Amino acid sequence: MKRVTVALLVAIAACGSAEPTARDAAIPAEATGPYAVDRVVDGDTVRVDMPESVPVRLIGINTPETVDPRRPVECFGQEASDRAHELLDGEDIYLEPDPTQGETDRFGRALAYVWLPDGRLFNEEMIAEGYAYEYTYDLPYKYQARFDAAEAEARENERGLWAPGVCE
Repeated sequence: MKRVTVALLVAIAACGSAEPTARDAAIPAEATGPYAVDRVVDGDTVRVDMPESVPVRLIGINTPETVDPRRPVECFGQEASDRAHELLDGEDIYLEPDPTQGETDRFGRALAYVWLPDGRLFNEEMIAEGYAYEYTYDLPYKYQARFDAAEAEARENERGLWAPGVCE
């Protein structure tokens, strides 16, 4: 699977968009797509048709677990997963790689930012709404300052994970 994922990411970078389409000006030129969301796995992982289904781990965020067979569903995990479904089911998205993060994670999932057709950065939306928190795996990444600011605002306004009594 890892070779397939890496090969597909290389092909995406070389070929660009799968289909010509109008795209929001806010979507960076480095982002490729549109690609159909095949399946939302949880709040921070999706499967995208490229043309075969490829798992994509979102850079810079983490959500409470809902699908790890070694652990029970974590507090607010189902809500985060549900919100990801609301935003991504049936959507065609754009993927933006970040050279500082590598092509894949240790599980063979492609690493990317997900842009919605209207120009919103899905990763940041999840943090701003309180469904995810900023997560730096190893090295700083492109949108880290934006994600930190989004989390600070979500905490200050007690949204989602940060609401009083949510995970007590």
